[in-house]
Amino acid sequence: MKITNLETFHLKVPYDEPEMRGVFCDLLYLRVDTDKGLSGWGQAWSMKLAEATRLVLDHAVAPLCVGQAALETGEWMEWLCKSHGNTRSGPFTFAVSALDIALWDLQGKAAGRPLHQIMGGTTKTRIGAYASLIFYGDAERTAEKCREAVGLGYQHLKLHEEAFEPVRAAREEVGSEVSIRLDPAATRPWNAVEAMEAAPHFEAFDLFWLEEPIWPSEDYYGLRELSRKTAVPLAAGENCIGALDFRQLREIGAATYLQPSVIKIGGISETLKVIDYAEEVDARYAPHSFYYGPGYLASLHLAAACPQEPLIEHPYFRLEAYPYGEKALVERGRVEVPMGAGLGYDPCPEFLKEYLV
Repeated sequence: MKITNLETFHLKVPYDEPEMRGVFCDLLYLRVDTDKGLSGWGQAWSMKLAEATRLVLDHAVAPLCVGQAALETGEWMEWLCKSHGNTRSGPFTFAVSALDIALWDLQGKAAGRPLHQIMGGTTKTRIGAYASLIFYGDAERTAEKCREAVGLGYQHLKLHEEAFEPVRAAREEVGSEVSIRLDPAATRPWNAVEAMEAAPHFEAFDLFWLEEPIWPSEDYYGLRELSRKTAVPLAAGENCIGALDFRQLREIGAATYLQPSVIKIGGISETLKVIDYAEEVDARYAPHSFYYGPGYLASLHLAAACPQEPLIEHPYFRLEAYPYGEKALVERGRVEVPMGAGLGYDPCPEFLKEYLV
């Protein structure tokens, strides 16, 4: 089965949230077509970089892929990643992430099996989810949205706040039975000194983890020092550009929760290496999946195939429409694992037409 064409889709979907009126969710999808009539779908990281990554896909990646064997990817994918001195960061790696996901989708479709079964088999049919809230910057509004999420069945939350009061309000609102994660990098990320000063003040709220609390994110030595100053477990990794980064993140940075983003790191293939490494060193795989589309479905399959029991991150905001309609959305704090071949669903043609840039 040979690749005949690659097509990119840059989409802008309006948020249906009072705080985000006039703001759009950027999505960048990739479709890989073959001479057997099968197509696979992938997704690249696209926040503010959609057009740059699209150019890489259209003009650097696509010409090298046409004519390649879609199901025999090991040798030529390695050659692609090494060719022309390409960097292992930024738009090129985002582009390769989309390609890798699409090729896995094709593999599943050709075999007539869902990806989580191809990855190793599982009996999981539903995955627990945590509601990943947007930044509100207001204690009352944060508490209100936490109460709303718990009312919808979520027992696990993540806040994107950096101030003390919204986190305290959230904990007081939901009580001790609901787990709360904190990602303070939403507005102005802390440097190492600021993180070490701030982190101990949040310990009273029984946080499940403190996520990527230091910028730049590759300051692993700063992260290690922070781990010695706070009892809150550390989570990081959404900005790692390859599986090897996670060894440094764990061994130097002392992170407990490893958070690869499948649409940033190089796709499913690279994420599987992180899952294996987490098992090896007794760390926890915690997928970063603050997006909608093929990357989110890939994260679901990875979570289902993982021998651990990771929760899936689910963006807690409303879009005007969703790529799969009502499929793959969380209900009562859990989401169904797709059982169709490959990723399980293709984006709705109407959705692609309506929101295409």
